[in-house]
Amino acid sequence: MKTYAVGGSVRDELLGLPVADRDWVVVGATPEAMAKLGFRPVGSDFPVFLHPETHEEYALARTERKTGPGYKGFSFHAAPDVSLEEDLRRRDLTINAMARAEDGTLVDPYGGKADLERGVLRHVSEAFAEDPVRILRVARFSARFGFDVAPETMALLRKMVEAGEADHLVPERVWQELARGLGEAKPARFVTVLAQSGALGRVLPEIGALADAGGLPLVLARLDAATAYATPVRFAALTVGLPPQAVRHLCERVNAPGECRDLAELTARERAAAEGATGLGPEGLFALLERTDAFRRPDRLARLLEVCESDLNARGLSRPLPRDRIELARRAALEIDAAAIAREHPGNVASAIREARLARITERLAADP
Repeated sequence: MKTYAVGGSVRDELLGLPVADRDWVVVGATPEAMAKLGFRPVGSDFPVFLHPETHEEYALARTERKTGPGYKGFSFHAAPDVSLEEDLRRRDLTINAMARAEDGTLVDPYGGKADLERGVLRHVSEAFAEDPVRILRVARFSARFGFDVAPETMALLRKMVEAGEADHLVPERVWQELARGLGEAKPARFVTVLAQSGALGRVLPEIGALADAGGLPLVLARLDAATAYATPVRFAALTVGLPPQAVRHLCERVNAPGECRDLAELTARERAAAEGATGLGPEGLFALLERTDAFRRPDRLARLLEVCESDLNARGLSRPLPRDRIELARRAALEIDAAAIAREHPGNVASAIREARLARITERLAADP
């Protein structure tokens, strides 16, 4: 029985990156032998065990065979006679198909180390095409490391898309990979790989329509400009240029979480007003603050402004957003004692509060134009 560290931990060590956790493969063992050593079984599809002390995952070496469409249509074979090379061969990319033996020896049967040094994402075998999630994973790794996709791998991605494999991706998995891809150092590369492979129009058809209309360079530029911000801002930046209904459909298709959905839909409605806020007077600013719910949720407006800033930078427009002026108006409105006004105007509270807030904003802006 031999144990090897495999996958991402080996790759990241070679790249000089910190390793958060390790996955292990055990060759020459049986479930019974693992149980005798104190390992606890956790896998239902194939034998995976937790180490009794470190709680890291140890999987028996296995092979897999395609039995149906999509990414769940696989059968697995784990046995003591499955070699390490056979186990590594089922993995997606050469950079993820390396192992480190207990004595520190690097096991690299498919040239992963050389591809790391070249900055290339290359599939291990034709079995890569059996799992459509790998289309998204290649895009995500390109976004993480800035690596190029090998020509033969890009050709295989296109073949997979043409065969309809991307159509089997479920919303939850699409969002998982999309969110991770948008959160990487170079999120524009995620979209670029999807576009080059033909998967963009299948997985994110609304963004694909923008690309088909010649808008891909601007989509990528917005993502590049949004890298200083959190994932909800990056997602909203991805959707800039789509009408509200298309944004809604996109969010529903990928089952985007509420925070991302809310900001993307808010951007579709209010981006033009926010980007033109420099020219707004007191009434216009007050209306913008009300529509964005900025009195109760100032973070919502702040993130909208981050999306707008990314859009302006992507389009090469140098005009700054009037953040200080908007914040001055917001704080001025909050100076109003709503409870006192409610006592004075019990029959028309909302209107009275609005009038008082607008009057205070007008007063403050006049004093500090």
